[in-house]
Amino acid sequence: MQAIVLGVISVGLIALALGGYLTPLSRIVLSPFISAQTWITTRFQAINDLINSPSDMTQLRQRNAELEAEVARLHTEIIRLEDQAKEVEVLSALVDFATANPQAKYLGANVIAYDPSPFMSYVIINRGSDDGLRRGMPVVTSQGLVGRVAAVNPVASRVQLIIDPGSHINVRLQSTDAEGVLSGEITGEIVLENLPQDEVVQAGDLVLTSGLGGSFPPDIIVGQVTGVRQHDYDLFQSATVQPVVDFASLEIVLVITNFRPVDISPLLPQ
Repeated sequence: MQAIVLGVISVGLIALALGGYLTPLSRIVLSPFISAQTWITTRFQAINDLINSPSDMTQLRQRNAELEAEVARLHTEIIRLEDQAKEVEVLSALVDFATANPQAKYLGANVIAYDPSPFMSYVIINRGSDDGLRRGMPVVTSQGLVGRVAAVNPVASRVQLIIDPGSHINVRLQSTDAEGVLSGEITGEIVLENLPQDEVVQAGDLVLTSGLGGSFPPDIIVGQVTGVRQHDYDLFQSATVQPVVDFASLEIVLVITNFRPVDISPLLPQ
């Protein structure tokens, strides 16, 4: 009999549960257990995080160090590739220059040292007499005239730049063919002197080597006129010239090896 009663009660409870009548009661009964379980889970997670935190921080630091090392490596690689691209660009320009001027024979050289003085007047290149270089040979880049070889040893040479105070070059203006002498100054500027007073000289005129004097081949670009100095009481007018070569960033140059300068100083009147 008890079994039948329990069975009827069980069936009834099941029916009430399926019908949703026991939901409020179940919430009331289970709510304390759920709250207790939530509290225990939260505390367990906090304790677990506290225990594992040092290990996680160590891993994060290691990973951060690895990422920083990778960034540094990639940055170095970018710089290397940029340097290679720049060198390829310079070499391509030099090849184009040599192709456009086939009458000359060229020997490429790297700049390995600069004049340490504030007003740079020479550079050292890694070619010397063992490579066939001789004193007086002109030195150029794809932009224009750099200077000439001033001293040579078996493995290196010193190049006197056109901005050196001791540099004097016979030049002409492309626009009028007016001739003058281009000289370096202690300030690092170059000045075009001995221009006839009746010649029209304007800012922007290109300055080329004239070939007179035997020191340089003709028609090498030297610079561009930036200003004119003229006085009625002077015999000649002069002009300031901006070199076309950026001497502060010289890396690779070309030496014209089939040009032999002529020293005409012994033939000049004393």
